[in-house]
Amino acid sequence: MKTILIIDDEYRIREVTKMTLETMAGWRVLTASSGKEGVTLAQSGRPDAILLDMMMPDFDGRETLARLGAAAATRDIPVFLLTAKVQALDQEQYGGMVRGTIEKPFDPLKLANAIAEPLDWKLTS
Repeated sequence: MKTILIIDDEYRIREVTKMTLETMAGWRVLTASSGKEGVTLAQSGRPDAILLDMMMPDFDGRETLARLGAAAATRDIPVFLLTAKVQALDQEQYGGMVRGTIEKPFDPLKLANAIAEPLDWKLTS
């Protein structure tokens, strides 16, 4: 079973995303409400992929990506950016960690496919 980590400061986004991925894809979902919490959880939970909000207080998405990329335990985890504003981001700067961008608001029915397809994962549900 795949494990996905959602790092987003908005409670409703975390909950809708968690419910959607558990129901639609059958994945295990971990959630973090801040970049700092997300980095810690990524190191201990070893998720198969991360959904990362770019605009958060404390560590924003760029800072969180930098910290994930700096740690051996997390630098190879694929990251999908969750953002209300599509931002130019130098993917080379993050060693290819960024696999895609999911624009908010997203269609919950298409979310699992938006993650699975770039990673060549088969959906079980």
